[in-house]
Amino acid sequence: MREELRQKQRAEIRGMFGRIAARYDLLNRLLSLGQDRRWRRVLEQRLYARRAGSVLDVCTGTADVALGFDPALDTIASDFCVPMLALARMKARNRGRSLPLVAADALQLPVTSAAVDAVTVAFGVRNFEDLEAGLGELRRVLRSGGALLVLEFSRPRGILGPAARWWVRHVPPIVGRWISGDLEAYAYLPDSVASFPEGPEMCALLEKLGFRDVTSTPLTGGVATLYEAQKPSKESSDEQ
Repeated sequence: MREELRQKQRAEIRGMFGRIAARYDLLNRLLSLGQDRRWRRVLEQRLYARRAGSVLDVCTGTADVALGFDPALDTIASDFCVPMLALARMKARNRGRSLPLVAADALQLPVTSAAVDAVTVAFGVRNFEDLEAGLGELRRVLRSGGALLVLEFSRPRGILGPAARWWVRHVPPIVGRWISGDLEAYAYLPDSVASFPEGPEMCALLEKLGFRDVTSTPLTGGVATLYEAQKPSKESSDEQ
C-alpha cells in the first residue's frame, strides 16, 4: 500500500511539471526577479573551481544549468519529466549544442557507480520522494574525490526575510496560475520550500551520508542556498 502511494505521488509530481513545462523558464525569470540566472552563474563558477572533467546535471528541467556549462565539459543531463526533456532537446539544438539527455528518476539513475567527477542539482532535491535515498544515489555515481553541488530554495533570514517569505508564500501561486494556468504547481512551491531541511540540517544530512567538506552559501539574503560537498577519496574512505 505504501509503495502504491509513493508511485501515485511520483506520478502526480511528474504530471505537474509536465503541465507547466512550456512556461517553466518564463516563470523562473519572473518569480525570482531574474535572480535565478545569477544563482546558476555562482553554481557554474564553483563547479569550474573544482576542475571537473565530467558532470551529471540531475533534475535538469529544460537544461538551463547544463547548457550554461562550458561545451568542453563532458555533460550529461537527466530528468524524470519527458516534456521538460523535449524542451531541453529543442533548446540545445537551437544553440547548436550536443547534450546527452536521459529520462530517469533521481533515485534510480541509469549511471554506473563512480562515473562522474561532479553532480549538480538546481531546485530539484526538495522534490525527491526520499531525500536521503536520493542524495545517496547522487553520491553513488560520483568518483572518489568528486563534488556535489546543490542549488535549492531556502527560507530567507535577516532584515529582508519577512518580505521575501511573503513573496514566496503569496506571489508564485497567483502569478503561476495566471501564466501557466495551473494552480496546483505554484501552490506546491512554497509548501515544498517550507518543509525542506535547509542550512545546518541539510549539511548534517550530507555529512551523515559520508560527504566531507560540506558548506552552505546563502544567496540573495537566503532566498536560495548553494550546498557543496565532496565524496571522500579512496584513501580517506579506507581510513573510516
